[in-house]
Amino acid sequence: MLRKDYLVRMIEEMTEIIGKVFDLKQQRKWIESLWELDELYKKQFRLNSRLVGSLAAKDIVELMRTGGNVEADKLQSLARLVKEEGDIYSVSGQPDEGIFRWMKALHLYLAASQHGADRDLWNISSEVNELLAILKGYQLPADTERLLMNYEESEGRYDQAENALYRLLKNGAAERAEGIAFYERLLILSRERLQQGGLPQEEVREGLQDWIDESGKD
Repeated sequence: MLRKDYLVRMIEEMTEIIGKVFDLKQQRKWIESLWELDELYKKQFRLNSRLVGSLAAKDIVELMRTGGNVEADKLQSLARLVKEEGDIYSVSGQPDEGIFRWMKALHLYLAASQHGADRDLWNISSEVNELLAILKGYQLPADTERLLMNYEESEGRYDQAENALYRLLKNGAAERAEGIAFYERLLILSRERLQQGGLPQEEVREGLQDWIDESGKD
């Protein structure tokens, strides 16, 4: 109960500050917007914008680990701030910095989902979809791409999970065994479920053989 009350208070404060940041953005007060977010980083997460920008996304996930478990809801709340920061950088004439923050936010959202975050707290599905649309055409870091593959599989979008797997292969980051394991997991599912996921059983069988052929090439 205490944990729930803490999260409610955190979300309420974040929502209030994000609203204030929105007003500042409307006034094109970019620096002031970033200051507000930096103060929120410090108060809620004991971090600051510079540290969040310098750390690898996987290291930020580890910072949210307590007693061996990732504080998933806290992590997705941090992702929301990182995304907001990316928005500010993008509209203020620093698109590369915006892309950098958006990629990091995507990774944090996906990791939060994997660790059991409350999907309704910040509407993870909507946030992930928005970030994927923004980042379409950009090569994601391998760690993020692998999280995306797992996320799409868990959402039942098997065709999209397969696409992520092949992007990993193309970028030299896929293990032969993980692809085989992916197709073998799908082969135990029903025909109906696979059909709904965009990857009929026959295509899964073909995909497994294609993967064995493709991943074995030098």
